[in-house]
Amino acid sequence: MTTTRMRAITLGVAALALAGCSTVQTPSKDDPWEGFNRTVYTFNDKVDQYALKPVAQGYVKVTPQPVRESVTNFFSNIGDVYNAANNFLQLKITDGVEDIMRIVINTVFGVGGLFDVASAAKLPKHNQDFGLTLGHYGVPSGPYLVLPLFGPSTVRDGVGLVGNYFINPLSYVDPAALSWGLYGLNVVSTRANLLGASDLLEGAAIDKYSFVRNTYLQRRRYLLSDGHAKGDSGVPDYGDSAPLPKYDDGGDDGSAAPAAGAAAQGATPASSAAAATPASGTARADTPSAASMPPAAPATLEGPDSAATPAAGASQTNVPGDQMIPPARLGYPGMLRLR
Repeated sequence: MTTTRMRAITLGVAALALAGCSTVQTPSKDDPWEGFNRTVYTFNDKVDQYALKPVAQGYVKVTPQPVRESVTNFFSNIGDVYNAANNFLQLKITDGVEDIMRIVINTVFGVGGLFDVASAAKLPKHNQDFGLTLGHYGVPSGPYLVLPLFGPSTVRDGVGLVGNYFINPLSYVDPAALSWGLYGLNVVSTRANLLGASDLLEGAAIDKYSFVRNTYLQRRRYLLSDGHAKGDSGVPDYGDSAPLPKYDDGGDDGSAAPAAGAAAQGATPASSAAAATPASGTARADTPSAASMPPAAPATLEGPDSAATPAAGASQTNVPGDQMIPPARLGYPGMLRLR
């Protein structure tokens, strides 16, 4: 069984060498093999379009939702095994113990993992693989690489697939036919869970290849930084130290209107109260009617002491939402992430 699978992996590597030879004149730093990667991406996309996606749609149509959820929970419980293994390899003892507790609780009280009782018990689920373990110990990611059938990866994560294979409990299931059947069910279940994401990608992304590449690389950097968006993780820092923009006053009389945020904090302008324009959304008994008032000046972001404060409703940490992208594993083929 192991020999057969290793031969399949070898065939995949050989397909890499025989894939398209197109080149890109100005490749990016993270993607120097873009021409080659685009060719493999097109191949994967066709396989998904004509084979995997129709099977996943049929699976959704004929399988009740509770059954599909139980299948997802079953493979998620198996995934906690190599989450735990990689956490221990990275010496993250607390996370590893939590993973073991999830496995025990879901296996015993969740009927073999068909029900996710551990999440209901507030035990966090981690996301680890051998590629992240290599990165934890300083192995560079290397260039971006699209693998046949496995999809987005990097040189480091591609090497990590071998480690993931030996950590995955499905690799040791006998007979081989049952092992391959479980792998196939896992692939179909994962693809079915991503049908909505693929539809969103079709409608939103002009260049799907670039979107998938950038999302994958950002997600991997985020996971490698343990979810912290600061430091050298490669994720932008949206900290409070970033200065806010300042807008000039457009009032007719040249007087500055206090910011809505400053008004909410009790700030008053340095000029007399009679000359100041009230902030939007505030009401005073001696304020003239709207018909007799000149057009209101746009709110400024400067208070009386020139201290920058955000306008009402503004956000200082406009961070995009988290991307739901399964890790690159043999059990979770990367090509399924955002089709």
